[in-house]
Amino acid sequence: MLTTAAPATASASVTATAATPGLSVGLGWRHPHYAQVLAERPALAFLEVHSENFFADGGAALEVLQRGRALYPVSLHGVGLSLGSAVGLDDWHLAQLARLVERIDPVRVSDHASFARGPWAGQSASAATQTAQASVVHAADLLPIPWTHEALAVMAANVQRVQERLRRPIAVENLSAYLSWAQADFSEPDFLTELARRTGCHLLVDVNNLMVNALNAHGAPRLPGEPGHASQPAPGTDPQAMPPAAKVATAADTDALVRSCCAWLDALGRDVTVAEIHLAGHVHAGDIVIDDHGSRVSQPVWRVHAHALRRWGAVPALIEWDTDIPELDVLLAEVALAEALANQVTHAGASLPVRPAEARNLAGATA
Repeated sequence: MLTTAAPATASASVTATAATPGLSVGLGWRHPHYAQVLAERPALAFLEVHSENFFADGGAALEVLQRGRALYPVSLHGVGLSLGSAVGLDDWHLAQLARLVERIDPVRVSDHASFARGPWAGQSASAATQTAQASVVHAADLLPIPWTHEALAVMAANVQRVQERLRRPIAVENLSAYLSWAQADFSEPDFLTELARRTGCHLLVDVNNLMVNALNAHGAPRLPGEPGHASQPAPGTDPQAMPPAAKVATAADTDALVRSCCAWLDALGRDVTVAEIHLAGHVHAGDIVIDDHGSRVSQPVWRVHAHALRRWGAVPALIEWDTDIPELDVLLAEVALAEALANQVTHAGASLPVRPAEARNLAGATA
């Protein structure tokens, strides 16, 4: 269990001046909108960035982040810690993250319940930890871990090491997984609950990841109102070789998917802390649904988010959009809709400035 206090650093005196009190929704701050956000200072609860993009010692990227941190709280979201790796953490990566945390004093630090580092084929994990870093390969992806006692012990040790180095709890995110292990001693929510209990870590619940996993577990149907598979064959490609368009889920199918995601949320222990919720879009690619963060949040995902708000209140939420990034106004409209939903669910009767009719429909949707 984490017992160390949060660090007192030189950057701790930095205060945000553009964040609006009372808001709970932040935005994934990506390169196309660095300058516009700094210039226009939209009303946001926080900005979130990918930690690894700011590991360089100085330079333009770090300067931009420091300017953003002077205006807003910043959440550092990582993709490379490999918390589930049996060969342990990368010392350099952890050191860079610790230095960034000291510089930025983020409001939250998070990464995924996944692994990416492992021994070369034919070498055991224990042997890899005793030899040079060159014996370990990084898959550059978020790979699922088995929900077993052994995997839990590994992840708990890695999470605890990160928290002791950073001197603060981190938030661990559920994964969108495209394969699974045959062996399991826990369900995913039970595994994450036990991880939080053992280490004192928080959880980051990605609602779209829940929906993607549910869709893929049921044949990857297309949700009502979503576009089908839009890819066009390249010149010279046999159209018959293209993935088929996804079947369309019925209203009953959609309700069942929403219920399964809400049941996942309800299975998390009441004693764990959900520090943040992620909202994003996904894409159908034939017989699989991909969590691509490249479109608006779908109506069923909003319904699951409403359920999360009913359970945990106005937890900080993030609009993620990482591919086919649109104009900032499109992202801010999604932020406003998330704020509207949070108000409708947690403060019934509150007046809201943006798309209130949609927000009422979303807040009224039941699991």
